[in-house]
Amino acid sequence: MRPPASAPFRHRPYDGTTQPFTVGLRPVAEASWLEPDALLCAHLEEKERLFAANLPAVFRAEDNTAAAQGEVFELVVENLRRFHEATHSFNSGNVHLTSTARRIALGEAQDLLTASKLVQEDLVIMRPGPEGYRMVAASLCFPSSWRLSEKFGLSMTGIHEGVPGFNQSRMGQVVARLFENLKPGQLLCRFNWSIYPDGELHHPQPERIAFKVSANSFARLFLRVERQTLRRLPRSGDILFTIKIHHDPLAVLSRQEDRTLIASSLRKQLLALDNDQLTYKGLVAARDEIAMQLEQV
Repeated sequence: MRPPASAPFRHRPYDGTTQPFTVGLRPVAEASWLEPDALLCAHLEEKERLFAANLPAVFRAEDNTAAAQGEVFELVVENLRRFHEATHSFNSGNVHLTSTARRIALGEAQDLLTASKLVQEDLVIMRPGPEGYRMVAASLCFPSSWRLSEKFGLSMTGIHEGVPGFNQSRMGQVVARLFENLKPGQLLCRFNWSIYPDGELHHPQPERIAFKVSANSFARLFLRVERQTLRRLPRSGDILFTIKIHHDPLAVLSRQEDRTLIASSLRKQLLALDNDQLTYKGLVAARDEIAMQLEQV
């Protein structure tokens, strides 16, 4: 499902403040943890469609995760009550999306599933084990080129198998120490970016942009930005990992007031990617053509 366009280029992880394939974490305030926006209803409708079509493909939870799921539910509801009354209102065991007649009933499903139906973010619970933190529960409707069925139950090492530099360098060690030292109440945020051939939200298959980019095909590309957050659940000690997808259509780039800054920053990071990184992002065949189009912008 391709949602309608929202305000583009809200987050710009390619602007030089961080580098691709690095940890790049920064603190984030509780008020900014969740990001309901103009696409809230469209994203939630797509989640409901995916849940109805094939629930195991987008939601899984081990049997001993009920308490942790409850913590996630409490944190999400509390945050929405405190900071997002413009989009969510609560009464009589229901949540109403204030911009529509849409209503979500509380307490009718597993807590993680219910929490996921309230927000655009995907929600993943990581639990410490002998091989480090591993995925024990997840509502993952909007993956960026990976499948929940292939990653569920794996440790961080297994989840990031194939990610350039994660298991082969200090990055994996840094992330492991970060997970161990994360304090309750501490909120951290990071970003990923990639270029996709469409604005679909549900992308379990790896994308490979292999066609020769022309003026028309460049305008059909989307800059897909993942906003990820980390926080420790206060009672279980598990870690909640959230993922919010932002789609920036390159078709509107030329109409942005700061288009020169956006295009030049993105082009610089694109050209700095090595072959393994380009392969991972599916940009080996199209990188140079995209860079040329960005230069023209």
